[in-house]
Amino acid sequence: MTRYDLHCHSTRSDGLLSPADVVRRAAGRGVDVIALTDHDEVAGLDEAREASRETGVMFVAGSELSVTWRDTTVHIVALGIDPRDARLAAGLESVRQGRDARARRIGASLAEAGIDDTFEGALTYVTSERLISRTHFARHLIDKGHARDMKDAFKRFLTAGKPGHVPHAWATLSQAIDWIHGAGGQAVIAHPGRYKLTHAGLREMVREFRDIGGHGIEVVSPSHTRAQYDEFAALARVCGLKASCGSDFHGPGESRFDFGELPPLPSGVEPIWTGW
Repeated sequence: MTRYDLHCHSTRSDGLLSPADVVRRAAGRGVDVIALTDHDEVAGLDEAREASRETGVMFVAGSELSVTWRDTTVHIVALGIDPRDARLAAGLESVRQGRDARARRIGASLAEAGIDDTFEGALTYVTSERLISRTHFARHLIDKGHARDMKDAFKRFLTAGKPGHVPHAWATLSQAIDWIHGAGGQAVIAHPGRYKLTHAGLREMVREFRDIGGHGIEVVSPSHTRAQYDEFAALARVCGLKASCGSDFHGPGESRFDFGELPPLPSGVEPIWTGW
């Protein structure tokens, strides 16, 4: 059975391993097809592709785009893109500029809550000068004893209603899908179980995503329970979308699933890689 992992991160965004080491680790743990999907970034794809040639792993060029849908931040995984597409590059650059502005506001918000110098602290964990994320803040909060682990840091400080959460407008859903289409890729809703949407709201978002050209749903994800695998598989079938899977790997010890540990897709779905 071919083992796919179509969602992971490197030091080009907020992962702990270089793009080449991400691919080598995946290969060493039995993954056959790997997509590097750094947040709003494509800078690591050439390095990862070269490592895939060395290891014999099939490589898929990807990215994870930040989107705002009705005041909710949603992530869209792009698969099979041309990273040199000019419109995609310009769109990702605009989103990254928004990340820097948001990070400064997160630091100010945490300072108001009595936790000083978190922006400066987060910067010490940044591995690409082009991108700073909430994960970098979380690592700093853990190091300073404000949180036990990643889950605790996000739950206590970095999600809606918490001191380090600040509203931010990302790209629109239609913009992101347009960029992905223009670069020849497929658009997949990442970890739908993570979003603070009602049952009806999630289905409305998925139907809108489908109607403007979206391709798939990430069914198997560390953000989901086993029951949710079946729930999102059913949603994919009902909406006529394909199913994807990914470990959302950020680094050893930080992720629920390491490479090679993903369970298979539930039966009855059409995989996103059909036709590759």
